[in-house]
Amino acid sequence: MNAPIKKIVLPVAGLGTRFLPATKAIPKEMLPVVDKPLIQYAVEEALEAGIEDIILVTGRNKQVMEDHFDHAYELEKILQEKGKDEALEVARSMLLEEGRISYVRQMRPLGLGHAIWCARKLVGNNPFAVALPDDLIKGRPGALKQMVEAYNELGGNMVATMNVSREDTSKYGVITPGDHTKNRIVVGGLVEKPHPDDAPSTQAVVGRYILQPEVMDHLNKKAVGAGGEIQLTDAMAELIGQQPFHAIEFDGTRFDCGSKIGWLMANLSLATEDPTLASEVERLITFR
Repeated sequence: MNAPIKKIVLPVAGLGTRFLPATKAIPKEMLPVVDKPLIQYAVEEALEAGIEDIILVTGRNKQVMEDHFDHAYELEKILQEKGKDEALEVARSMLLEEGRISYVRQMRPLGLGHAIWCARKLVGNNPFAVALPDDLIKGRPGALKQMVEAYNELGGNMVATMNVSREDTSKYGVITPGDHTKNRIVVGGLVEKPHPDDAPSTQAVVGRYILQPEVMDHLNKKAVGAGGEIQLTDAMAELIGQQPFHAIEFDGTRFDCGSKIGWLMANLSLATEDPTLASEVERLITFR
């Protein structure tokens, strides 16, 4: 029986320079999509998948995320006094049981692999999930739940993938695909940001992973990869052939909210599904 996935690591230490000046004082993970910050979508997706322990790998000036998942006593008191019960419920909606959310600091920006390695003490000897809040994935059920269900059958390591144009393969980690059953692909290799001419496929890894704790042993080597950073993809590649490794073609739509256009598209897409906004948003979209 596979050990259950009960922990998730959310790397949130990035600077968000593509959204300056907005992200000069506000973490990019707190940018709202409609009415919720990106980090909340990621946490909600994790909870839906049955994950119990949330680990945020933070950096400088990220304390506002800790506040977001805590009581806002002054706000709550004012809302209660004014009888704004619906708003009060919204303000309290993301309060987790004490001890379910933890924070660890990535003190130097050395790459995604380094950020995951910073959580090694909190992960311990347990399999764990990773989600990049920049990648907002709209799906029912969520991408993480789809992956956990597949993991319960297959075990080992998993990445979420989607098909991209060949010219875009240089922006992603790309798998060498093996046997393909339904939406599950055996991973024969992984390469980070290959030149399109050298990409082994057009199946690109997006920001959802399920990993065995042995990945930390490889990250501990602190080997420098593409971009002069410690790449998670390189450490995962070391596990291929040693443990089961699959890619899951998730059912859903992924928005790259680390880019302005992706963030705008996510706002429009989710707004058109909100019954209080849909008709007005559609009118504005078609306005000439």
